[in-house]
Amino acid sequence: MPDEQEKSLLRTWDRTIYWHAFTQMADYDPLIIERAEGCRLWDIDGREYIDGVASLWCNVHGHHHPVLDAAIREQLQRVAHVTSLGASNPAAIRLAKRLVDLAPAGLGHVFFSDSGAAAVEVAIKIAFQFWRQCSDPRPRKTLYAALGDAYHGDTLGAVSVGGVDRFNAVFQPLLFEVRRLPCPDTYRTPPESASRDLTDFYLSQAEELFRREGDRIAAMIVEPLMQCAAGMIAHPPGYLRGIRELTRKYEILLIADEVAVGFGRTGTMFACEQESVSPDLLCLGKGITGGYLPVAATLTTDAVYDAFLGDYASLRTFFHGHTYGGNPLGCAVALANLDVFEQEKTLKTLPPKVTRLRERLERIAERPHVGSVRQRGLIAGVELVRDRGTKEPYPWTECRGWKVCQIARECGVFLRPLGDVVVIFPPPAISLEELDRICDAVEAGIRRVTEEGE
Repeated sequence: MPDEQEKSLLRTWDRTIYWHAFTQMADYDPLIIERAEGCRLWDIDGREYIDGVASLWCNVHGHHHPVLDAAIREQLQRVAHVTSLGASNPAAIRLAKRLVDLAPAGLGHVFFSDSGAAAVEVAIKIAFQFWRQCSDPRPRKTLYAALGDAYHGDTLGAVSVGGVDRFNAVFQPLLFEVRRLPCPDTYRTPPESASRDLTDFYLSQAEELFRREGDRIAAMIVEPLMQCAAGMIAHPPGYLRGIRELTRKYEILLIADEVAVGFGRTGTMFACEQESVSPDLLCLGKGITGGYLPVAATLTTDAVYDAFLGDYASLRTFFHGHTYGGNPLGCAVALANLDVFEQEKTLKTLPPKVTRLRERLERIAERPHVGSVRQRGLIAGVELVRDRGTKEPYPWTECRGWKVCQIARECGVFLRPLGDVVVIFPPPAISLEELDRICDAVEAGIRRVTEEGE
């Protein structure tokens, strides 16, 4: 642990030199994590926290896991990095095969990158190029369909298909055209949906768009089951399946962005499994290495892959690549991550944790200023509102969600909100006792911030 002088320097440099993501640096209060073990974090002052956000939704089996640590050490004895441009390495090859074996049926090819946003960018570009060189070319297919309040990353293509205005508005002049469908929200529903089945209502809007402009839409991108950065918005049952059927009907590629919801988060390895959906392109990241190293992947079908084959002069090559795509260290730890899923039967351990979280959320939902709780597996969002009856939100300037998370930190739980949605997103390795402590901290924070005027 650093001494007091070094701590002071670290805090100063952290505030003034290190520019943090999605952080207003004028207000930043340093939280400097020095070490971690399991689902616990320790800061430079020795304070302990439960990692209630899985280090931004990526940690799976806990920190400092012996199997994952050993995989990196072993790979270091061989080679740390090999380019994927015209070369390969055993770890990347083995990982590609493992992913194909695990993924929904029909996804037989893997393109590696280094972040979830990059995986989405790859999918967007593949879809665009596919329609120019498939066996029945459709060069008019230049548009994308996406959902309102979607988040798919921070590169310009990913921002274009994203729909969170507070993130994207400043960049609008740089973005390409997208056809936006309403977010299939099950809490803040439009008045005209009141007398209709909610799934059918939202799907009818998609079909209307596809009927009108399907001949111009290259692909639709969705986060399966739950839109995470939108505020943990849960889609109505059957929506993903219905979108898959409509995209097939109107010959539109389906991109499933499972960067956040993949690798056990929703209770199954991939969220698509829960509605028996196989997309044309599947984007993976975050949990692919158990939260250790930046690896991402875009999986696709034979039909898409084959459209890129030909002699060099045909220019059918996918001219896209990342320096660290297929990095051996990252791929080695990703393989170990999948080994641990099998060895520790991670998916089979989830049901009692999912049930415990549901029970605790039911109690939290009774608080007078909790408008909605949304859950898929071990992902949950608790939305705070000024008035439950009208669903009137608090003024965003009051930062109620942020204040709840600050109180949770005082209780030894590290959380990050999405506006006034308090996010619970622990590693699947979380224990029942740790899960209870997270929920206790959330409930204490909500009570103090919305009922006691703190």
